[in-house]
Amino acid sequence: MNLPKSALSDALRGTAALSLAAMAVVMIPASAIAYEGSGTWNPFTGPGSPGTYTAPVDRDYIKQWEANPPKGFPTLSPANIDATKSAIKRYQDIVAQGGWKLVPDTVLQLGASGPAVSILRERLALSGDLKDDNPNSQTFDYTLEKAVKRFQASNGLTPTGIVDKRTIPALNVSAAARLKQLQQNLSRLSSLARSAGKRYVMVNVPAAQIEAVEGDRVVSRHSGVVGKIDRQTPLLSSNIYELNFNPVWRLPPTVITKDLIPRGREMQSNGKDVLTKFGIDAYDGNGKKIDPEKVNWKSGQPMSLSYSQQPGKENPLGFLKINFHNAHSVYMHDTPSDNLFGRNFRAASSGCIRVQGIEDLANWLLADQGGWNLERIGKLKETRERMDVKLKKPVTLHFVYITAWATEDGVVQFRRDLYNKDGVGPTASAY
Repeated sequence: MNLPKSALSDALRGTAALSLAAMAVVMIPASAIAYEGSGTWNPFTGPGSPGTYTAPVDRDYIKQWEANPPKGFPTLSPANIDATKSAIKRYQDIVAQGGWKLVPDTVLQLGASGPAVSILRERLALSGDLKDDNPNSQTFDYTLEKAVKRFQASNGLTPTGIVDKRTIPALNVSAAARLKQLQQNLSRLSSLARSAGKRYVMVNVPAAQIEAVEGDRVVSRHSGVVGKIDRQTPLLSSNIYELNFNPVWRLPPTVITKDLIPRGREMQSNGKDVLTKFGIDAYDGNGKKIDPEKVNWKSGQPMSLSYSQQPGKENPLGFLKINFHNAHSVYMHDTPSDNLFGRNFRAASSGCIRVQGIEDLANWLLADQGGWNLERIGKLKETRERMDVKLKKPVTLHFVYITAWATEDGVVQFRRDLYNKDGVGPTASAY
């Protein structure tokens, strides 16, 4: 997990339709379009480097789409195995025919025209996203806009219909690389789909999404925040056994060594105290609370201490922590700062998983307990009452790494190779 900004660190609809006659040709170098940065403010390490998104799209729409992904089909559905095998055959044919051309580094949208549009049409026709009788047209029309949206949605991007800075790199991952990803992921999928269970929670790390699945149906899908490239979320299978409402935050080892101690040294040099500033308590090996002023951050002492923060609005776990057995000191949790959920790139934690709409997930986990509903969960959030609830029936949990698969409707899905586990080079993670 990371420290959110407000605490200790930090269907398908497109843009408004514009007539072709009223629009000027839009061909802007993609490098000129800046995006909101993926950095997240961390009080121990300082601010990130957010940019400004300037593409002509509705930012509220993007935030809503990213934070509220459609349910769709379960990623680990057994039906996806045969569908993925069929997709592999399709991509083998595409590769055998020479693959596709690179789409120029040019922002394209409704009303654009020229050779770049023709290349885009050919690219989307090969992948099956564009199906019309005029593939050689150089005009960006409504049919092409729908195809772009279809491609974006199946590649983990907000379906704006604009070929922008994130869409172009996704389009330009080679057919050979996509084929290799499908082949690599078929092996992962085949193993996981057969052992997933009938009722489970799945975190697909590269997609930064969480699914609650029951009877091979997605009950709810949630946007998530996953581990940074240098603090990767581990892959595991476990069981959710407990929910902590309004939990005490016990700082995990990674946060202590990489965030707290460096920040403590910096602040002590300036005559300030990190524990006092952020409301963190330090304890010695006997569980005795230490006077913040007696901690020498420039010595080895801080490494021998444990640290925690009491429940409250500044607690980075938010009002709920979901526990499962693992050897990595990771868990799933709420957050008092939900700004990252509205972004496409959400690798910003120290390995733990932040969950958008965690109330709905908790309600589903507690469905068999009796006496639990969204209203009761909402009251606990409001009153900040401490409560630990053991699940009578632990729920299976899978942290998986699935970047390419197909669903029973024939749609081929790709996600960025976030941690470069597919062996296809950096292009598959560069968007």
